[in-house]
Amino acid sequence: MLNAIGLQNPGVEYVIEHYLPKLKQYDTAIIVNAIGNTIEDYVEMCKILNKTDIDGVELNLSCPNVKTGCMAFGVSYEGIKEVTKAVRKVLDKPLIVKLSPNVTDITATAKGAEDGGADGVSLINTFTAMVIDIETRRPILGNNTGGLSGPGIRPIAVRMTYDVAKTVKIPVLGIGGIITGADAIEFMLAGATAVSVGAGNFYSPDTSIKVVSEIEKYLRDHNIEDINSIVGKVEMN
Repeated sequence: MLNAIGLQNPGVEYVIEHYLPKLKQYDTAIIVNAIGNTIEDYVEMCKILNKTDIDGVELNLSCPNVKTGCMAFGVSYEGIKEVTKAVRKVLDKPLIVKLSPNVTDITATAKGAEDGGADGVSLINTFTAMVIDIETRRPILGNNTGGLSGPGIRPIAVRMTYDVAKTVKIPVLGIGGIITGADAIEFMLAGATAVSVGAGNFYSPDTSIKVVSEIEKYLRDHNIEDINSIVGKVEMN
């Protein structure tokens, strides 16, 4: 899936007042994905969120930093560390940093998150991509480029998860094209302690339920009592 829908939402105050009470009815952890254009944006948002009863915050650092010529926060060790460290000072709740794959070395940005005080890293975010209409000779998307997600990126995401899991000591959350239990197990073997379903939900809203069911079957079929026992247990050739 290639999308350029942006990250529109009604704002943190509205979400807290109207969405959070509804979400709290369910027996599940609530992790808020926070995005901003400056470090001050992230800090102010996390100050507000810290006063609520959410379970954690995930920082989306793939957006442009308007104070540095719109270069994304997440492309360098120092950029990641700086914003993570600033947020850590005002946030007592678990802090996860979502990493962009559009970097030279994702292990460096993961280390920046760890050194900045993050409790975990999630990866990967979407790849910047483009599709061109050969008849009009114009990009299909109005934004020209968009974020590529879905099963096609999974092998790259698995490799990056493996590399990061070997580099940092904090938990790694695997993301990228997971639509089956086997996909999820693959990420866990690479070193992920948790996984996330994204694009799969667009064409099958019950994807997560199926993934969980298939993971349970895998554990039964292989007589595995504790799923944590397979994390990072890939046997390299």
